[in-house]
Amino acid sequence: MKITIACIGKAGRAKHDAAQSLIEGYSARLPWPVAIREVEDKKQGGTVTERKTREAALLLAAIPKGAVIVAMDERGKSLSSRQFADQLAGWRDHSEQEVAFLIGGADGLDPALTAKARLTLSLSAMTWPHLLARVMLLEQLYRAWSLQTGHPYHRD
Repeated sequence: MKITIACIGKAGRAKHDAAQSLIEGYSARLPWPVAIREVEDKKQGGTVTERKTREAALLLAAIPKGAVIVAMDERGKSLSSRQFADQLAGWRDHSEQEVAFLIGGADGLDPALTAKARLTLSLSAMTWPHLLARVMLLEQLYRAWSLQTGHPYHRD
């Protein structure tokens, strides 16, 4: 299975911070190919709705055609690690080859984008900085892989 994490971000972000180190570490552990595509809305201003619409177009352009879309949103469905692993395995077993996780900007995802998602997923009811959300998502992807393969990383 191929994984894409498409996220709104700012070009030129420091690449040597602790979160970036964790992102690289979990990405390297995963046997699944992981592409992190950070896109930036370079247009300034506009209403929240206008910004979300622009960001949605950028995110959709950053993901592979035909990928299962998962919208990351604190109001989404909360899954246990085992349920998340089972969800990924179910998509794999139904010949889904690519899954794209979308992380919106500061104002969240456009409702039209979440409507296209097969799953709207919450990592927590709390709001997290976007870099930490990426780390948490990658850790859960690694944990899902470990559950699927019987690797001892996860403990119930």
